[in-house]
Amino acid sequence: MQFPELIEARADVMMGKPCLKGTRIPVYLILEKLAAGETSEIILAAYPQLRPEHVMATLEYAARLAADEIVLANQ
Repeated sequence: MQFPELIEARADVMMGKPCLKGTRIPVYLILEKLAAGETSEIILAAYPQLRPEHVMATLEYAARLAADEIVLANQ
């Protein structure tokens, strides 16, 4: 899978986990915060180095993962 433009995975940052480009903030952290009900405004206030485009990139990343998922039928 090709990452959205604002997401990168580097072996020397967060053990290779996908992070928001130019930060050490892992994508999963932002997704967890959104899933817990935090708004993008709250997240952006807590992480001033982020822009709204970073939050949208995390959602794009999650959508691409879900689209590529293989689902096995229940037996």
